[in-house]
Amino acid sequence: MNTLKTAFLLTALTLLLLFIGQYFGGQNGLIMAFIIAGVMNFVSYFFSDKLALAMYRAQPVTREEAPRIYGIVERLTAKTGLPMPKIYVIPTDSPNAFATGRNPQHASVAVTQGILGLLNDDEMEGVLAHELGHVSNRDILISSVAATIAGAITFLARMGAWGAMFGGYGGRDDRDRGGGLAALFMLILAPIAAMLIQLAVSRSREYQADATGAHITGNPYALASALQKLDAYSRRVPMAASPSTAHLFIIQPLLGMNFGNLFSTHPPTAKRIERLTGRPAEFMQ
Repeated sequence: MNTLKTAFLLTALTLLLLFIGQYFGGQNGLIMAFIIAGVMNFVSYFFSDKLALAMYRAQPVTREEAPRIYGIVERLTAKTGLPMPKIYVIPTDSPNAFATGRNPQHASVAVTQGILGLLNDDEMEGVLAHELGHVSNRDILISSVAATIAGAITFLARMGAWGAMFGGYGGRDDRDRGGGLAALFMLILAPIAAMLIQLAVSRSREYQADATGAHITGNPYALASALQKLDAYSRRVPMAASPSTAHLFIIQPLLGMNFGNLFSTHPPTAKRIERLTGRPAEFMQ
């Protein structure tokens, strides 16, 4: 299913770029858009994980530099039979974590500096088991590709904004087609399209990763406790995150704009805790 979703998103990006290229540039624009689409599809599939890691300045760490994380992940991968992922640390005090990569053989797990001092070993094990749950469930590819495509659509929106600001894309033909209006229209719709692409990354994947992580550790209460801490502390120390990659994290970073649950890529943390423990989050110790 995730493979089909990935193919759908890459096809949708190709068609969108071809439409924009033909609309604004005719035959030459169509050819240019086709080339750009090919490059974007290649980058999305093979390098979307590296782009996400680079965006947050994630640094690879060795076993000597992060023995605690390596020890936990090695125990979990031995238990699940998954390959050992690459480990990264993100230099921010906001506590969070994510997994990325195109398959279990090319997976990476990134944790922030802030999470290392916040969680105890059991809670950290729950978080890392959750991230390996994403790897095991093979939804890291669709998450990474969605991040790249959402970023590409946002970039197109900015191009539309510049086009509208400077009078369109070229003379009479552009005026005949309502170039300035089209660019403005694209500027309005593109962020919505980016959010909808992120929503293609179903909220149920977080529930599934929670359940998988709890099954791996045999300790759902540790993960529930970690989620409660992460939710509270990420509000106190917000993370500067891009909307196009917010869905990657175990707890959705605060993005400065509140659309309620409509455009959220994560279920409410309280509901995740309730599913893990079978009781309301407010009764967690």
